[in-house]
Amino acid sequence: MTRFLFVLTLFLHTLVSNAQEAGSSPFLWRDLPALPDSVGFAGAYAGVSNGALIVGGGANFPGNAGPWGTVSKTWYDALFVLESPSGSWKKAGKLPRATGYGISLTTPEGIFCLGGADGSRHYSQAFFLLWKNGQVTTRPLPALPVPLAYASGALVGDKIYVAGGTSMPSDTLASSRFWEFDLHQKQWTELSALPGNGRILAVAGAQDGRFFVFSGAELHYNAVTGAVERNYLKECLVYNPAAKTWKRIADLPHAVAAAPSPAYAAGQSHLLVVGGDDGVHAQRVMELREKHPGFHSEIMAYHSITDTWAPFGAFPGGKASVTTPLVTWNGQLVIPSGEVQPGIRTPRVIAGSPVVSTGTFNGIDWGVVAVYFLLVLGISIYVSRKMSASTDDFFLGGQNIPWWAAGLSIFGSKLSALTFIAIPAKTYATDWVYIFANAMIVVVAPLVICFFLPYFRKLKITSVYEYLAFRFSKTVKLVGSLTFVVFQVGRLGIVIYLPALVLSTVTGMNLMLCIVLTSLITTAYTISGGIEAVVWTEVMQVGVLLGGAFVSLFFIANASGGFDAMFGQAGGAGKFHMVNNGWAITEPVLWVVLAGNFLTQIVTYTSDQVVVQRYLTTPTEAEARRSIWTNAFLVIPATLIFFLVGTALWVYFKQSPTLLNPMARTDDIFPWFISTQLPAGLRGLVIAGLFAATMSTISSSMNSIATVVTTDFFQHFVPQSSDLQRFRFARYTTLVLGAAGIGIAIWLVFMENNSIWDQYLKLIGIFGGCLAGMFVAGIFVASINSTGILAGFFLSAVLLYFVQANGWVHFFLYPGVGIFGCVIFGWLISKAFPRPS
Repeated sequence: MTRFLFVLTLFLHTLVSNAQEAGSSPFLWRDLPALPDSVGFAGAYAGVSNGALIVGGGANFPGNAGPWGTVSKTWYDALFVLESPSGSWKKAGKLPRATGYGISLTTPEGIFCLGGADGSRHYSQAFFLLWKNGQVTTRPLPALPVPLAYASGALVGDKIYVAGGTSMPSDTLASSRFWEFDLHQKQWTELSALPGNGRILAVAGAQDGRFFVFSGAELHYNAVTGAVERNYLKECLVYNPAAKTWKRIADLPHAVAAAPSPAYAAGQSHLLVVGGDDGVHAQRVMELREKHPGFHSEIMAYHSITDTWAPFGAFPGGKASVTTPLVTWNGQLVIPSGEVQPGIRTPRVIAGSPVVSTGTFNGIDWGVVAVYFLLVLGISIYVSRKMSASTDDFFLGGQNIPWWAAGLSIFGSKLSALTFIAIPAKTYATDWVYIFANAMIVVVAPLVICFFLPYFRKLKITSVYEYLAFRFSKTVKLVGSLTFVVFQVGRLGIVIYLPALVLSTVTGMNLMLCIVLTSLITTAYTISGGIEAVVWTEVMQVGVLLGGAFVSLFFIANASGGFDAMFGQAGGAGKFHMVNNGWAITEPVLWVVLAGNFLTQIVTYTSDQVVVQRYLTTPTEAEARRSIWTNAFLVIPATLIFFLVGTALWVYFKQSPTLLNPMARTDDIFPWFISTQLPAGLRGLVIAGLFAATMSTISSSMNSIATVVTTDFFQHFVPQSSDLQRFRFARYTTLVLGAAGIGIAIWLVFMENNSIWDQYLKLIGIFGGCLAGMFVAGIFVASINSTGILAGFFLSAVLLYFVQANGWVHFFLYPGVGIFGCVIFGWLISKAFPRPS
């Protein structure tokens, strides 16, 4: 055993590929072919159309003579195209006129260009640039109601937002006007103005459905010198389109006026600003001339969740460009040309590839994970030796599972790795409004115990959908069983893929190997030990999972100054907000959270084979009741632990924003903390908890699907089969499910658009509430017959589809629509088409 442990540890350690500490720079930089102009341009338009990078227009001083020379600023209309990073630039058409310092944004329809100047006037022009058939063409759009240059803009969804700027060269004040352009309706709407004074050369940004404005410069007229002067701003703002309101956010440490715009949206919550002008030498441009030190090269990262700024590396070469757009091309950040010193341009085009940082995982950590794997396999070997070759043992553990183990197993089966990751991430990103969601199991438990459990135990069923055959018909049973199987098989791939993605990111372990290794071990013990192995491994897994979360909470709180400091800072920021008042049906107000999650728990604990199967494994109904209460009361402290972990993470990273991974998803925050901040050994224990949660969900799904397929389909279509044949079929089914889960997970890795799979799960998930409606109707409405319940099932699914598509209610209420729709439609159809009782 010791030798095996050493070999397994060594093997796991060798799987770590490219693991590294969170780096100081979020990009790997490289030069693309320089623009075919010896000087370069400031204020050019740039973007991507049909896969090609386009740069055009702008202005320079020929020969880089600067504003102190005798050469006047020259404006351009030429367009240059680069079809691939390894290609070469070529001229491909012209702008409608020689202009620069407008706004250019890449959209699905083409490069949106707005406004601009030519030295003598500003323009209100708007048009698309399109690359097609080897030529750039322009497609006119409705012009802005006013001329505009030196403004900032960003694309948020299907809307373009434009803020600030000036309307003519002689303006002595910058504009504070704010505009919205609808890409579908092709029309302009003026919105609430920027708070405070107007600004030019600000950096715009889009993240999380909101529009950001960073820095820029105010203008004011100096009556003494007769000149228009700039006041460089550190002030930052955010506009929420949903609420139609502006809000001031954390100031920058220094101004970053004219930095490439829009800011790079990194991960799900960072905006990165590359360089910028802090205005320190603004009054000495004519004095310093070529000796001007240039602009900031530092990359500043704004984190929208903690409302903090932090430095992350620097632009390579020391001189960052300003007055140029920032373009995202083939997943890379591209800064084309621009101004490196006042009046001095560069033809340089540089691209930055995002660096995917991984956590630190060493041999001690892998040793802890290896021990966990060995314990799982040891449990399955022990159980398999005493298990008989019968379906009763494979599906129900011979009904010899103690009530406390069954209760822990129910808890473990529902607390997946997605929950382990998602609950802390949710409270980290928002507040405690969802705290009452899981608590509703305490209200649901008595109903399940009083009304549902007695039927399920009395009928001596193995699959919960057998009840539907007793109450309605075999056809109804098959419809219910098929709904469960189709949904669970699809979900199986997701619950393998998403945790594996997180584990791979934070440990450096190869993603494919992470998927295969986790799935193979889980499939092995599920096949060998059946439900009993699943239950006892889940008992251990719950301990590992909760223990890891509990220890992490204390570690985070201690690193944040203690619990008192943590509660004080989080409370002051409103992170413990729990109740949204009101009666809206589309918002998470209190009644929606309570009612919606009450009905969600009804769905889970009455019609989900994964849960019901566990309280059928106990020797008696009394012990089944205890198992349900064990799970219900365990949910409350577990929920508090995970909510507190999320809030503690917010406080920790609010204090230390440089420790964040700017390229990460919000859901990665807890695993990222685990893998980068916890000490060796403890880090391995908590990651083992993630593996535990993943394997618990996989094994629960596989055993339950195998139970339903064998009991409701194989036994139905092959009624003469022996119990031994059904037992073998169940094992083969589990093996096939393991392979299918691996296949789906690997397929998701290669899918370029996971939204297709998301839509599949959303569509199949529509039937969950409708399925629970069948059980509610069967228990409480005696007059509903099989014809009515089938019609009610499908009609409520159609209704729920339209409810979801149109957003008529909050998603918490979707199960309620399914349940009540199924019951009401079922009752009406049964009245219209009565059948003998």
